[in-house]
Amino acid sequence: MTSPDPLLETDFMREMLRQVRAMDSYGILDGKNADELLSPFVLTREDRANIPLIGDPDAEIIARVSAFYNAIAVLIEKECGQMAVPLVHLSHEGFGRVLVTVGKLVVLDRPLRDVHRFGFESFSKMKTEADKQLALATELVGRYPEVARL
Repeated sequence: MTSPDPLLETDFMREMLRQVRAMDSYGILDGKNADELLSPFVLTREDRANIPLIGDPDAEIIARVSAFYNAIAVLIEKECGQMAVPLVHLSHEGFGRVLVTVGKLVVLDRPLRDVHRFGFESFSKMKTEADKQLALATELVGRYPEVARL
């Protein structure tokens, strides 16, 4: 049986599925298909507007943010052949920063705001954002390979 969406067969989306499944230590997500596993990453504008910003981001939101940037780090590693280390730091209010380093080189530095509303309008937009970040990161590794090897 083939996947109904060829986008789900891309390296990034496969890695996202691995990341989501890796965070499921109790097997709660066993038996769910790719669409069901990744659907929490898709938020329409209306969904976003209905999410209150009051209160701490819950563990599921933090896990989604981590899964997204961990997947990007894994793909950076595959592209450049060196270990990429993601660091997600969030305040209890939902603000923070994501860094991904390769050696001593910071290849991704993204501020995070309103993580309560973290998500994308579609799988396609999620993949496009990841591809953009991956391209920038691998370009930096190519430009500064000596720092990346430290």
